[in-house]
Amino acid sequence: MEAPHHQAPAGVLKITVNSPAQMGELGRRLAKILRPGDLVMLTGELGAGKTTLTRGLGEGLGVRGAVTSPTFVIARVHPPLGAGPALVHVDAYRLGGGLDEMEDLDLDVSLPESVIVVEWGDGKVEELSDDRLHVVIDRATGDTTDEVREVTLTGLGQRWADADLASLAA
Repeated sequence: MEAPHHQAPAGVLKITVNSPAQMGELGRRLAKILRPGDLVMLTGELGAGKTTLTRGLGEGLGVRGAVTSPTFVIARVHPPLGAGPALVHVDAYRLGGGLDEMEDLDLDVSLPESVIVVEWGDGKVEELSDDRLHVVIDRATGDTTDEVREVTLTGLGQRWADADLASLAA
């Protein structure tokens, strides 16, 4: 059995987000650099802002339907209103087996033609793609304000080697 290959990050960007409105704006900016087939993994505790970020992303992509946490449906597909990709929003919290279960979901959409956002996907969906954007949302520690978040975006794989993550910090 060979050791799992760990890829060096292609790019890392840290952003401080001060409000839910800014988190949504980050999602809208992120939508501009996403392409069909992209996998975005969101990591952060409950209430960190994962769904807020995804909502902004959906607005930026111009997809149909309100983006809400897909906790109970596991995955929700938001078809594009225009020519862009569909947004597949997955909550992997209840997925035990990762990729196999993802395939079992029988999503009525072509994953290579969609943007896939997975919450709680750590250790479960990495095998979907060597190329992925990992977004970690941390509450800023030692601060009394509740809304401040440190967002770390790490691009992995060839897809992100030349991506302009710095444009997100605008």
